Amino acid sequence: MRFAKPILLITFMIVAAPTFAIAHEDHCNAVAASVADAGFGGDVTVTCTDSHAIVTSDTYPDHEMMTGITGTNEQVPVPAEYGAPILLAPTLASTPLTRDAALGVAVNGVPIYDYTGGGEMSQADLAHHQAQHDTIQTGQLDACGGHAGRGDDYHYHAAPTCMIEQMANAGDAAIIGWAFDGFPIYGDANPDGSVIADGTLDVCNGQADDTFGYRYHTSPDAPYIVQCLMGEVPDFDALPRVRPLTATTGGGASPGRPPRGGVQDLVFTQNKDGTRSMDYTYEGKAYFIRYAPADADGCYDFTTQTVTNNGELMTGAFCR
Repeated sequence: MRFAKPILLITFMIVAAPTFAIAHEDHCNAVAASVADAGFGGDVTVTCTDSHAIVTSDTYPDHEMMTGITGTNEQVPVPAEYGAPILLAPTLASTPLTRDAALGVAVNGVPIYDYTGGGEMSQADLAHHQAQHDTIQTGQLDACGGHAGRGDDYHYHAAPTCMIEQMANAGDAAIIGWAFDGFPIYGDANPDGSVIADGTLDVCNGQADDTFGYRYHTSPDAPYIVQCLMGEVPDFDALPRVRPLTATTGGGASPGRPPRGGVQDLVFTQNKDGTRSMDYTYEGKAYFIRYAPADADGCYDFTTQTVTNNGELMTGAFCR
């Protein structure tokens, strides 16, 4: 249920020589093929420049979202135009890179974060499980491995299980996403189907790859997905972020605060007319966040009654 269906677009402006095990143009083809072969070519655009494959989507997947979350941050998924830049000449670096935002993108166009919900990890944090910030252990994720973040954008913090079930080429050999450093992301097993032995994956949840030089994996245990970037990323601080919604009356939307102890019976409902509703209970009282497309493109009319706002009924229009 989307507002637009972009087509798969592939263009080439090759000027740079390859620096890894796969040629520049072949790397671009691999990114585009991973989207098309998975069956998401009608929803995701791939455009290649001289340095990047730009994977563009509205970050809004065509699978169930949010339902079952207990540790909600009282944010709700809203479509957001997003262009994920995947390097076409990946090079391994000497120091892993971390950030408090996406580290890559799934083949359905949904951003991929590390497993934590507590901000950027330090280099020391990478070596130790951050249980207090673990989005799985704190009930922040739905059954599909994702939730809505500060920008009211849906993204994954663990294996995108519902997306993988939808993939036309689902299997161990299928690429499920790409990290911003240009290296691919696979599932829990090696591409040939063999089991990944304990201790094989490095601190970023990756290992050497014969085709791309390096690859990341998801895993049943923490860190569950890409924890950091092992490759070099020029202009790392300029990587994209989804900005929070802005009120038509001025100012941004206030961030939600996770209710102490979590909520119950959270359900996210999507209707064919574009209206969406997240309903839940907290300490026996009903709360909700509801929105519908407004007349202006990229704008939505909201009606909310949240724990964050002390149960006050609030209405307003917000735009991307």
